[in-house]
Amino acid sequence: MDEISRHEPPTLRYLELVTQSQRTLYSVLWSLLRDLHDVDDVLQETNAVLWQKAAEFDPSRDFLPWALRIAQLQVMAFRKRQQRSRLVFDDELVAALVDQSVAEAGSVEPRRRALAECLQKLSFEQRRLVVRRYEPGGSVNDLASQQGRSPKAVSEALRRIRAALLDCIEKTLAREAHA
Repeated sequence: MDEISRHEPPTLRYLELVTQSQRTLYSVLWSLLRDLHDVDDVLQETNAVLWQKAAEFDPSRDFLPWALRIAQLQVMAFRKRQQRSRLVFDDELVAALVDQSVAEAGSVEPRRRALAECLQKLSFEQRRLVVRRYEPGGSVNDLASQQGRSPKAVSEALRRIRAALLDCIEKTLAREAHA
């Protein structure tokens, strides 16, 4: 299946092979880069190189290993560019950033626990609305259409829930601070 048929125009079959390889290329790039923007950039560069080198592809060989090698070379080039363009911070700034991160890290866990506690105090419908809104791909418009409500009504309901959660979190943290 990875061979270009003599009956199809090579560019059409080649485009099919490039298209079929996208998920694998993306997964490999993700494992190497771990930043969505970097992965998107390097995948785009890889696709550009694959298109430029279409005439060099040997149809008697498997396409995916060849494409993965090109992706690897693009990752190496990307990392080299990143190293050259990195800003170098002085030791004082680095120390200040670390101190700030440490200070903020101490407040994250109590706030997370308070949020979990406050979420449990919401009604089932309120919790379900929050979960559905903030799950991947969740949107106010989709929720509105599923519930037969206007987007403005759903947004207002979410605003009230967020305000109640914030109030609950602040009260929970204040209670814990005085305990």
